[in-house]
Amino acid sequence: MNKLKEKIRDIPDFPKPGIIFKDITPLVKDPVAVRLAVHHLLHPFLEKDITAVAGMEARGFIFGALVAWELGLPFVPLRKPGKLPYDVQSVSYDLEYGSATLEAHSDAFETGDRVLLIDDLLATGGTAKASCELVEKLGATVEACAFVVELDFLKGREKLEAYEVHSLLHF
Repeated sequence: MNKLKEKIRDIPDFPKPGIIFKDITPLVKDPVAVRLAVHHLLHPFLEKDITAVAGMEARGFIFGALVAWELGLPFVPLRKPGKLPYDVQSVSYDLEYGSATLEAHSDAFETGDRVLLIDDLLATGGTAKASCELVEKLGATVEACAFVVELDFLKGREKLEAYEVHSLLHF
């Protein structure tokens, strides 16, 4: 994991003063690192009966789509409002500085789908928890959540205590 950790760049005072942003762009620029990250994201779930992969906008699309491709499964994008052209279901959630909403097509999952939820980063857990709620609202089950980076000090995992959580890197 040290090879992956070396590819995460700290950006101080972004998006606001006092925040140290964990930038994954050096990781996704390196095809060997991306391959390694995808391998380690999906490996714990190879023996699980996963039937679909979902990823949150936007960086969750990068890793989620690659994991889905490797597993030969459908990928479902969980989008910001107004981005999907068909009938949608949505879940709104609170952020420390306001609120946000995620949407997915109403027919994104089959009833009984067992979903692996993927994102680049687990911070406070609000987006991940809302994503789980949206998947479940659409009739599927969240089998597990997997993240490239987890910011342990923000305790986002606590909001996901009902789910299996797998993170590659801890800061």
